[in-house]
Amino acid sequence: MPRRARIRLRVLAVTLFTALLGALLPVAGAHAAARTVQGGRLDWGVKSSFQSYITGPIAQGTYALTGGAATVGASQFRFHSARGSYDGSTGAFSSSFSGGVHFVGHKKADGSYELDMTISNPTVRIAGGSGTLYVDVVSRAKGTGAVTSSRQVPFASLSLGGIDMRGDGNAVALNNLPATLTSQGARSFAGYYTAGTALDPVSLSADVAPAKASPTPAKPAESPEKKAKKAKQDAAGKLHDGAVDWGVRRTFREYVTGDIAQGEWTLGDGAQDGGALFRFPKGKGTYDKKKQSLKADFDGSVRFTGEHGLDLKFAHVTVSVADGKGILRADTTSDGRTTKDAALVTFRTGELKAADGLVEVSEAPAVLTAAGAKAFGGMYKKGTAMDPVSLAVALDSDARLPALPDLGSSASPTPTPKAKASRAAEPAAAGTDAGLPGGAVAGIAAAVVVVLAAAGGLLIRHRRRTAQDS
Repeated sequence: MPRRARIRLRVLAVTLFTALLGALLPVAGAHAAARTVQGGRLDWGVKSSFQSYITGPIAQGTYALTGGAATVGASQFRFHSARGSYDGSTGAFSSSFSGGVHFVGHKKADGSYELDMTISNPTVRIAGGSGTLYVDVVSRAKGTGAVTSSRQVPFASLSLGGIDMRGDGNAVALNNLPATLTSQGARSFAGYYTAGTALDPVSLSADVAPAKASPTPAKPAESPEKKAKKAKQDAAGKLHDGAVDWGVRRTFREYVTGDIAQGEWTLGDGAQDGGALFRFPKGKGTYDKKKQSLKADFDGSVRFTGEHGLDLKFAHVTVSVADGKGILRADTTSDGRTTKDAALVTFRTGELKAADGLVEVSEAPAVLTAAGAKAFGGMYKKGTAMDPVSLAVALDSDARLPALPDLGSSASPTPTPKAKASRAAEPAAAGTDAGLPGGAVAGIAAAVVVVLAAAGGLLIRHRRRTAQDS
């Protein structure tokens, strides 16, 4: 081959390499764009017919919520505190959620249950246009009774229906994704359902951190005067902050949002929704270590409304503790009439001990009072078990209250974007075996075709000239 032809081929080789590198560079940038998922929730009923079977006349069982999980509507469970990552350039999403549900049924003579299964800590992973729901499962096998415990089982495949997961927003919201039981999920489901069984759809909403977080400003140093003032407040037992967490009653919340009342609750005056509980914040009051007493009032209100005349509001919540007994009071409004400072529930606290500047009471069992029964219009009797009460008050300005389950920035997942009625509606982030987005692969292929075509043309011309010269 003449020297000039060899030089041309070398130039083409360099051009080919440059084209390939240019096609790959955007991919490298895309992978670097992954951002942190920092809060949100997932709503899923597992399988509504399974719930009905558990609580029905055959299994005669029940379920209990664990790890801060809550119920939503008539048949969904809410898992909280999303943590993971999202790459808006490729649509890759991975996020875990906290909380669990413990199902039991078919009680045996020895007090144990033939059906005993816990599903917890769901994780959703989406890549290449497909999604999978993973869960931790502890279950007792049907028939043999053997107990197995498995972490992050690929429990269900999720259908995205052509949703384009790419974007540059600060939230990911998916609503009613169809879910299908996998073969691994069927084994973990203790043999009650086979692979391919349709499960309840999955909805999720997750907040995504901005691409560049603003630097946290340095905390200014406290002046000696301010320190002296705080020391005086601490000596007097004055509270710096506080919060009381109470869910009222789980079955009442389910009644409110269920098929009968078809209602809702509305939070006001700074109250926060923790999924399985309501937080009434900004506690003010006093604590006496010697007398083992505490008095505090809190901000926030919650109003329950629905069909059949349901309209009940709790506001101006206060808590008092003395001799190891706590009372939660609130202004209650029902049928347009308000009762001030009604004692709703009582709970046992035990000894009030301070640690790290906090006095805490965690999930103390609570029972309804006579005034509380009246507030509910006779729906529940005096002595009925209500949701537990958790209390935390800060004796020190630097003490941090326990974190509330993180449900994200909005109240519920936004509707799923409608898929476009064309081939473009297919998942745009579909990947190859090499893990490259389809757009990058197409770019590389185009570059290769162009360069090879040019090289082919050069070789043909060179051979023609050689043939003519011979």
